[in-house]
Amino acid sequence: MKKISQYFLQGLLFLVPVVATVYVVYVIFSKIDGFFPFDMPGLGFLLTIGLILVVGFVSSNLLANSVMLQVDRIFARMPLVTMIYTSIKDLVDAFVGDKKSFNKPVQVALDADNRISVLGFITREDLNTLGIADSVAVYLPQSYNFAANLIIVDRSRISPLAADPKEVMKFIVSGGVSA
Repeated sequence: MKKISQYFLQGLLFLVPVVATVYVVYVIFSKIDGFFPFDMPGLGFLLTIGLILVVGFVSSNLLANSVMLQVDRIFARMPLVTMIYTSIKDLVDAFVGDKKSFNKPVQVALDADNRISVLGFITREDLNTLGIADSVAVYLPQSYNFAANLIIVDRSRISPLAADPKEVMKFIVSGGVSA
C-alpha cells in the first residue's frame, strides 16, 4: 500500500505541472486563435503573432514615435481611460520596456530584530513628491499570484541584495521553492 501511495504522489508530481502548463497554453492559444473567424486552427494565433511583430517593427522607427505620442495624448485627455492606460503602460514598461523597474531587489526587515523579512524590489527611491522623506517604495510580489503590495518603508530597514533580479522574482513568485 505504501508503494502505491508513493507511485500516486510521484504521478501527481509529474502530471500536475505538465497538465496545468498544457491547459494554460491551450486556453491562451484558443483565446488568441478565436480573435479571427477562421476555420483553420492556429491561423488566428499566427496572424496575431504576425500583427504584433508588424506593429513592433513599425513602432520602432522614428516616424512611428510621433504616432505613439499622439496616441498617448489622446488617451491622456480621457478621464477614466488615462488612469487605466497609463497604469497598464507603466506596468508593461516595468517588466519589458526600457524603464525596467524591478532591477533593485531588496530584503525588507519587518521587525526590529531583523528576524522577519520579505523580499521585494525598490520601485522609487525618492518619495518627496508625496511628502514622505527618508523612505522608499518597495514592490512586494506575491507567490503563485498576479497580485502584489506596495509598501513605504524607511531606508534603514532595506538591505540591497547582490542577486540577479530575475532569480529573485522567480524565487518570490514560486513561494521560495524555485532554485
